[in-house]
Amino acid sequence: MRATLATVALVVTSMVTLSFLVPLALLLRTQVHTQATLTAEQRAVAVVPALALSPGPADLARTVAGLDSAGRLCVHLPDGQAVGTAHAPAALLAQVVRGRSAVARAVPGGWDYLQPVLMGHDQVSVVEEFVPQAELNRGVARAWAVMAVLAVGLVAGSVLLADRLGARVVRASRRLSAASVALGDGDLAVRVEPTGPPELQAAGKAFNTMADRVAHLLATERELVADLSHRLRTPLTALSLAAERIGPVPGAPRLSAAIHHLESELDEIIVAARTPLATRPVGVDRGPAPRGASPARSERHSGETRRADETCQVAELARHRVGFWSVLAEQQGRTCTFEATDEPTPVRLPDDHLAAAVDALVGNVFRHTPDGTAFAVSVQRTAQSVLLVVEDGGRGIEDPDSALSRGVSKGGSTGLGLDIARTAAQSTRGHLRIQRSELGGARVEVALGLAADSRRTLGRAWRHRRRRAAESAGR
Repeated sequence: MRATLATVALVVTSMVTLSFLVPLALLLRTQVHTQATLTAEQRAVAVVPALALSPGPADLARTVAGLDSAGRLCVHLPDGQAVGTAHAPAALLAQVVRGRSAVARAVPGGWDYLQPVLMGHDQVSVVEEFVPQAELNRGVARAWAVMAVLAVGLVAGSVLLADRLGARVVRASRRLSAASVALGDGDLAVRVEPTGPPELQAAGKAFNTMADRVAHLLATERELVADLSHRLRTPLTALSLAAERIGPVPGAPRLSAAIHHLESELDEIIVAARTPLATRPVGVDRGPAPRGASPARSERHSGETRRADETCQVAELARHRVGFWSVLAEQQGRTCTFEATDEPTPVRLPDDHLAAAVDALVGNVFRHTPDGTAFAVSVQRTAQSVLLVVEDGGRGIEDPDSALSRGVSKGGSTGLGLDIARTAAQSTRGHLRIQRSELGGARVEVALGLAADSRRTLGRAWRHRRRRAAESAGR
């Protein structure tokens, strides 16, 4: 590309330079020639008065010597005598005498101007002014040399400028090409600095946006794999607990070993799916997200997996999931209580997502507290949200902030359970809080935003109640 741009600049600049300089050089030579001949004519005309007043050879010789000391001026008298240095051929001189009109001709060695002067008795004298060839071309060669140097400088400068511009474009193109190859080879951290002309800068910015999006989508997919894998831990935990309760029967040890092997394989899948998250490139624009939230999960739950027209009843679903866990609680000697409001508790969240959040919270109780530890689940409704509370009588959570960090856990788990519940809450504009429970252990409070239609219905009901209360007070 650089060679092509340099060649184009060379051809175009050369054509433009020649189209201007060649006519200019010819015009300059013509101007110098015209100036020299005009000066010669003026000098010849200056002799005419002297020839008319003093036609004697001696007086003319003094006049000619005063006007010209270089031997260029000559006066041809009617008798054939020449005062000065003659350069005109005899034939040309005879032609001027016969024609009695001024003649300017090129002669060997220069240019000659002949001016006839009518004397008495119908005689004709001729004033001759000779201009040497050097005088006709004085300064032309130097002017042409200056213009040639200027033309070469202009051409060289344009070629150099085109080469520099071409080098800039080539460097930007090569960087963009190398970054594309690196991205294709799996380097998700590669980015380019938008340089070069505006088109290449736009291409560089588009590449960076594409690379950010690719890295973001890959991170989202891996988090989805980790979440789906973590959901398998709930039935796996229940299966493991059920196998422990079977007792010493044929095949029980083999079943327990298979369950533990499956659990370890599941943990490895989750860890492998999360590995790229630790090396996620810095500077990826993931959009605004609440403090401590996983932006990729928030976007996925708010856009791809959350269906805006799907709602579920928190109280009903929580009662169903607690019923499932109560069987295991009874086997382990745990006291399980459940309380729920009688009011509708609709939230815009798919059933499976809310079920995963409830299972994650209750499953943490079974996993991180010893047998016999009591727990309680309650569902309450406020003006703007539904509160899902899971409490236990264990040791509690020592560092709530660390526990809410995705993938961080000190209990040997994957650390995704609380994050699944928090993401479900954030997808409904809610939140998750960890506090100390009255039972002595942890209290996990998940606030889920009510569906918009339900909030409007509840607001109208409250306004109606206030209006009735005001009327009763007025009576």
